Amino acid sequence: MSVIVIEFITLDGVVSDPDGSGGTPLGGWAFRHGPETVAGDKFRLGSALDDGVMLLGRTTWQLFSRLWPGRDDPFSARMNAVPKLVASRRLTDASAWANSRILEGDLVDTVKRERRDVIITGSLSVVHALMAADLIDEYRLLTFPTVLGAGERLFPAGAPPVYLECVSAEPVGAAVLARYRRAAR
Repeated sequence: MSVIVIEFITLDGVVSDPDGSGGTPLGGWAFRHGPETVAGDKFRLGSALDDGVMLLGRTTWQLFSRLWPGRDDPFSARMNAVPKLVASRRLTDASAWANSRILEGDLVDTVKRERRDVIITGSLSVVHALMAADLIDEYRLLTFPTVLGAGERLFPAGAPPVYLECVSAEPVGAAVLARYRRAAR
């Protein structure tokens, strides 16, 4: 089992509001580069998406639950079919998106017990909680040629150091997909 974080990210490490749905002043930065840069399996999830489980925070899940169910292309079918855990203290119903259920119990304990690959997309509060527990095995970052200067960052200031190894890097449209794994301890 691996815990895999996938994020759209700017050159200066900002991950907040890549599509503009959050209504932030700098939002929509990833989608300025056209749909071909963000569509489909850009994170090369492959079998991890088929055999794993997605873990989403409430805000990301609510956004995705409005977008994905109405789509029927092959990648959307995979997104709709994957089991989804929703980390939320406020959400009471996850029936809006197939194969979703609200996570019961402690987030960290649930991830530690999971036998399948856990894929986290967006959901920065979930990512930060799992970072703090040292549970992230891999980061797949789609880095856009954008510098915002402000916004929520994947690696917050003051956090402990993280040592990673670059597994691969490749151009994907206007962006670069880089895969980083936990460095040998």
